[in-house]
Amino acid sequence: MADFYDLLGVGRDADADTLKRAYRKMARQYHPDINKEPGAEERFKEIGRAYEVLGDPQKRATYDQFGEAGLGGAGMPDMGDMGGFADLFETFFSGFGGAGPQGARNQRRGPQQGDDLRYDLTIEFDKAVFGQEKEIKIPHLETCSICRGSGSKAGTGPANCSTCGGAGQVRRATRTPFGSFTQVAECPNCSGTGQMIVDPCSSCNGKGVNQVRKKLRINIPPGVDTGTRLRVSGEGNAGMRGGPSGDLYVFLKVKNHPRLRRDGLTILSEINVSYLQAILGDTIEIDTVDGKTTLQIPSGTQPNAVLILENKGIPKLGNPVARGNQKISVNIQLPTRLSDAEHNLLEKLAGHYSARGRQHHHHNSGLFSRLFGKDI
Repeated sequence: MADFYDLLGVGRDADADTLKRAYRKMARQYHPDINKEPGAEERFKEIGRAYEVLGDPQKRATYDQFGEAGLGGAGMPDMGDMGGFADLFETFFSGFGGAGPQGARNQRRGPQQGDDLRYDLTIEFDKAVFGQEKEIKIPHLETCSICRGSGSKAGTGPANCSTCGGAGQVRRATRTPFGSFTQVAECPNCSGTGQMIVDPCSSCNGKGVNQVRKKLRINIPPGVDTGTRLRVSGEGNAGMRGGPSGDLYVFLKVKNHPRLRRDGLTILSEINVSYLQAILGDTIEIDTVDGKTTLQIPSGTQPNAVLILENKGIPKLGNPVARGNQKISVNIQLPTRLSDAEHNLLEKLAGHYSARGRQHHHHNSGLFSRLFGKDI
């Protein structure tokens, strides 16, 4: 018998995954139901024996040290090692479409569910807040309109597979040290359908589906955010053999706003006001998701104060009537340079406060210290 590594076409340092892939490839190539050439059945048995040994770490170590003679049994599987041969049996069957105890019960394939599709969509900040109807184009599989998914030319139909006789499976009785087993595998000719397209549809080349680019209008509800996933039912790939279509999942990414930030349902923003606006109060215009609006700056506003505009935040997803608030952080800008006139006016103001008494003086000097960076 040839060297086991040569039979599988692998090097002596091959790992378990490499051995398994090589075995499945060679087993398909020389399976007697597929390969009718003389000697194919014998080669198939040799490949199975090679993998039975090399797929078991202990047997492989013995083989590497002593060769096949060290295994005993004239090349037959070790009768005491049921686990190793069971693994070989399972591996062989799984290489042929999962045909084993369960595969033997498989029926021919019927309609299959189409695949779901993913579409990534980037939208503007304000569209995420208030929602929009968006048109997109997606490439997906649609059932062929000419053959209606059958794959056959009009007026014709599929015929039973000549290899499996329409069963969708091939069977072969194999003798093993444990008795006779019937190996059941998916028919390689019809891929388990039991039927073959004799005269294929010219529009879809017998596939039953065509790749098309379709326009869709999707509804983006108010309050979505980056990571929100929208499901569009039935707009994935069409199913094979008349099966239902999959779904389309639209994953959203929201662009940043130049002046507004989002924190859940709350909008965050900042404003800069002068020290005089903070002391005296003022009414200014600011940005909100609803557009420009007026904001009242109360007199005596302190640095880093937070002002709140109610119901100017993000609508709650699924309940757009409920909205968050907008929080505005106030930055008070102090002058770095004063004109003579401004300086004189502030000195007079400081003197006015000094004349009102020490207690009142100390109370207000803290305010001036924060505003001007010094006591008066």
